[in-house]
Amino acid sequence: MLELGIQPDLLICRSEKKLTREIRDKIALFCNVEPKCVISAYDCSSIYEVPLVLFKEKMDQIVVERLRIADKKIKLEDWENLVEAIKNPSGEVEIAVCGKYIEHTDAYKSIMESFIHAGAENNVNVKVRRIRAEAFEEEQPEKLLKGVNGILIPGGFGERGIEGKINAIRYARENNIPFFGICLGLQCAVIEFARNVCGMKKAHSSEFKKSNFSVIDLMTEQKSIKNMGATMRLGAYPCIIQSGTNAHAAYKTDYVSERHRHRYEVNNKFRRTLSEHGMIFSGLSPDRELVEMIEIPDHPWFLGCQFHPELKSRATKAHPLFREFVKAALKYSEENNFSQTDA
Repeated sequence: MLELGIQPDLLICRSEKKLTREIRDKIALFCNVEPKCVISAYDCSSIYEVPLVLFKEKMDQIVVERLRIADKKIKLEDWENLVEAIKNPSGEVEIAVCGKYIEHTDAYKSIMESFIHAGAENNVNVKVRRIRAEAFEEEQPEKLLKGVNGILIPGGFGERGIEGKINAIRYARENNIPFFGICLGLQCAVIEFARNVCGMKKAHSSEFKKSNFSVIDLMTEQKSIKNMGATMRLGAYPCIIQSGTNAHAAYKTDYVSERHRHRYEVNNKFRRTLSEHGMIFSGLSPDRELVEMIEIPDHPWFLGCQFHPELKSRATKAHPLFREFVKAALKYSEENNFSQTDA
């Protein structure tokens, strides 16, 4: 950098361990910076601990001094509490994520981070069991899901693994295991309920198979679209929440705005039948035409949402649905601890 005429004001040095004073002074000498401007960014047990490390190194003070901007007192109590909860949880829950792209470690990254946020708010570590959706087409769900405290089906596209997801959802519903379905996860939950509770054995989504029982279908405004590029229902849309539901208990409000990315929705032709058999639509668009959330009231915690709540979860403010899902998983774990230990 110096050969190119670039004089750094600050050096952030990544290392396995904290820099010693001798190493810090040597770097400062040869890089023509003050020793205090050599910041030690050493390995931490959690990435959420890094901001606290940089704060202790007084990096923020150096930046505001160099930029000559007004300084103000920083309050890090919430962040410190977050790190403490992550590093020293009082318990643990295990949640199965059954998806199509499970073999890729970066897949469903926002969901994994949302579990960290929700776990911290519930003071538990969320252990994630990644399971290929197709595995549920090859093996019995009870074997794959033994010992889990919750089941999440994430969003996705394409037919591969759909029947496996439906099998996993049925197991969650019939065994009272907390369930959370996101986007396609909601759609699979509706298909499963239509088949196995409403008696519509050929129920499906028109995305995958043409059927007289397409309980999931293209949204009306999507049916005339020929060129599929950049035409999905994208971005933030409002949702009206029904009182007395798990969704309302989570949000504690009648109105929310959530982010979407989909073409297919619950087919309104089947809403009455689904309702008559026990499913409720706890979240709807303001015009009541689009189903945003579904629940099964006689299940401890069974909720699906058409939107992507993981996109709005934050480190110091977990998304309400993730927070309540983890809370339900913790309750299930506590109530079933003896039987799982015996199993």
